Amino acid sequence: MGLRILIPTGIFPPDIGGPATYVPTIAKALVERGHLVSVLTTSEPEHLRWDDSVHPFPVVRVNRRLRFWRRMVHTVAQTLRHGRSVDVLYANGLFLETVLANKLLHKPLVMKIVGDEAWERATRKGWTTDNFEDFQVRRQSWQAELLKRLRSWYVKQAKKVVVPSRYLARWVQKWGIPQERVSVIYNALESVDGIKPLPVPLSTPVKAVTVGRLVPWKRVDKILEAMAQIPDLGLVVVGDGPERPRLEQLAVSLGISERVYFAGQRSKEETLGLMLSCDFFVLNSTYEGLPHVVLEAMALGLPVVATAVGGTPEVIRDGETG
Repeated sequence: MGLRILIPTGIFPPDIGGPATYVPTIAKALVERGHLVSVLTTSEPEHLRWDDSVHPFPVVRVNRRLRFWRRMVHTVAQTLRHGRSVDVLYANGLFLETVLANKLLHKPLVMKIVGDEAWERATRKGWTTDNFEDFQVRRQSWQAELLKRLRSWYVKQAKKVVVPSRYLARWVQKWGIPQERVSVIYNALESVDGIKPLPVPLSTPVKAVTVGRLVPWKRVDKILEAMAQIPDLGLVVVGDGPERPRLEQLAVSLGISERVYFAGQRSKEETLGLMLSCDFFVLNSTYEGLPHVVLEAMALGLPVVATAVGGTPEVIRDGETG
């Protein structure tokens, strides 16, 4: 008999993003190898009754729009409930909640770290204006310093930490995690065969596409500003997030709104179909662990233009694949 595994994650389909791509893939693969898997995730209120029967494992959803402490208590309680009978916890998010629950469960804990939650939250809250790397080494506001200490504490509770790039492994070790407890396992993809192009409502001769959560460090605003100088270029933006209203207004103010299609949050198949209808993929973020979407674009045969940050350069064999 295989292992019984609980996978806590912050996002899961129909969300888009790295963990929402990775968790269904790894969970399905583990089930196919004879393990018993269940997934615990936070979801938008309208997705709490999402049809998860397509997955060969149960999915437990917690309302992410609950007030912070109420959501945390509810998530810890669900982790305790579903974690009692498992052999391993494999956290792909909800790290603090998982660690708190595991103080009672005493299960082996593995974490997959794809970024720095302390930096992301401090950036969203306006507690820092530093980029990812400067945030790690500079003294921050007391709120951001508290987040950094908390992040280092809960990551240290893991028996093993999996990261998707050598770049991220170096930073995790600087958080105080011994090298022997950190493993680099690059992200992989399921086949993209059979994906059909989806029409996009743009008439420009050249179409670019970018995909991701619309947050400041993705720097979609800079793509829009560059587009203002390239009249033949259109842009498909797949994803949603707090930056969307500002980006839509920026497109209007730049006079390029008719060349930008905000497609919103889409399913994985729709996202790939929209990508396939475009001429190239662009990612302008200031940091990445190792973005699944770059791998997906490459698998679809799209040329990729991306910032050389985080683990992104590690997918290139210079002179061979880029």
